[in-house]
Amino acid sequence: MANGEVSTAAHGFRLTPYVLATAVVILSVGASVTLWVWHDLHTPGPLPNGGALVSVAPGEAFRAVAARLQTAGVVRYAWPMRVYARWWGWDRLVRSGDYRFDRPLSPIDVVAVLRSPGAALHRVTIPEGSSVQQAAALLAAAGFGGADHFLCLARDADFLVELDLPQSGLEGYAFPDTYAFAWRTTPDDILRTMVARFREHAAALRARRERLGLSEHDMVILASLVEKETGAADERVLVSAVFHNRLRLGMLLQSDPTAVYGRDADGPLTAADLDVETPYNTYKNRGLPPGPICNPGRSALEAAITPAAVPYLYFVSRNDGTHAFSTTLDEHNRAVARFQRGGGRP
Repeated sequence: MANGEVSTAAHGFRLTPYVLATAVVILSVGASVTLWVWHDLHTPGPLPNGGALVSVAPGEAFRAVAARLQTAGVVRYAWPMRVYARWWGWDRLVRSGDYRFDRPLSPIDVVAVLRSPGAALHRVTIPEGSSVQQAAALLAAAGFGGADHFLCLARDADFLVELDLPQSGLEGYAFPDTYAFAWRTTPDDILRTMVARFREHAAALRARRERLGLSEHDMVILASLVEKETGAADERVLVSAVFHNRLRLGMLLQSDPTAVYGRDADGPLTAADLDVETPYNTYKNRGLPPGPICNPGRSALEAAITPAAVPYLYFVSRNDGTHAFSTTLDEHNRAVARFQRGGGRP
């Protein structure tokens, strides 16, 4: 037997120094990779400032989910987490929904979150101009609790005091937006989140609002009228101008949506609606109504405090989503005759 060789004649090959060195290298590399993977799986990711929101579609392959988590900065590398999840069979147990990551987690902890009941966030959209009643129905339909629970909270005096809201109720302050909540989120916390979102936008508008001499409550009321009167983005400041001009002159606002606010029956506005005696009917009462008539979005809030510099006092629908604006009653009556065939606003 030559020096430095190990005989393996019984098996038909020799274990040379080269083979031994190769085996050592392979084992060393394997051990290093294993150690690196172990370290990566136990090390919190580089989560960016502000956290990350990652969506998982029903039936989506875990490979795609892992790649999205890497792109969002939740994990450094996707493949170690994929190998780990596949090894334990957890890649098939990931639950669909939206996941909010607010603090760095290790890939092992991320996988645990993705397969944990109740961890997923579920989106619900509250459209601009929705009333509290409509928002409650949407939240209930999304599975976040009974509509009655939301409506009771919206009128609960103690809850309103806690949120520093007027006793007229939550109307106007449940900010319309797309939200992502965990199933376990209570109606109380959902409404607190919506009001907090309103506060963020209101704070950004405070300086402009105060320069105009409007209280926050009046800004929201006026914005709610603008929101309900037009869906055309470029008209909001014009509608706002009409209302500001009428308020300055002491004229009735004569806003159609205020005449039917709180009406149980659906259907188009009628002449009889304009004669109904309610605190909100601006055909009967001067000034702003006592509270908002819907939950206005950011653009309506901005329009309420930045009216266009125009002399308009009237507007009437063109029946195509836009309005004709007038300065004098004669001009307005001609627009009514043209677009409403004698109907419309008096």
